[in-house]
Amino acid sequence: MRDRLITQGLGFAGLLPFYGAVLGFAYLVDYPQSLSVQGFIIYSLAILCFLSGALWGQATQFGGREQILRRVISNGLVIFAVAAVLTAQTMLAAFLLMLGYLGLLWYERRLDDTEQWYGRLRLQLTVGVVIAHLLYVWLHVKAG
Repeated sequence: MRDRLITQGLGFAGLLPFYGAVLGFAYLVDYPQSLSVQGFIIYSLAILCFLSGALWGQATQFGGREQILRRVISNGLVIFAVAAVLTAQTMLAAFLLMLGYLGLLWYERRLDDTEQWYGRLRLQLTVGVVIAHLLYVWLHVKAG
């Protein structure tokens, strides 16, 4: 139970930098605003790579085709995320990273080998991340 609470707490705390960067983008100017814009993308890349690494780690519990598939998807997601950031277009990168989160959630839900509470947590956190990405993209559109 304690591990579950720690996991949930860390998961929701991990949303704070997303929303902090969105607020910084919305309300700051000059360098601090620019830092928020870039910080959002870099943090999103880091978290998506972290989640991909977790998928890689889970692969060790399986053998054969399932292990290979999880590792290929894990590596493919990291390459996709890095390529998104390398576009050097923050709005496009944010949109592509958001698709990466949604794709990972879709894949994890197909696996159906996690505890029910963790599946709910991943859904809640992904919804929070997607909302942050949509706000970020909307702010870019609004800024012109």
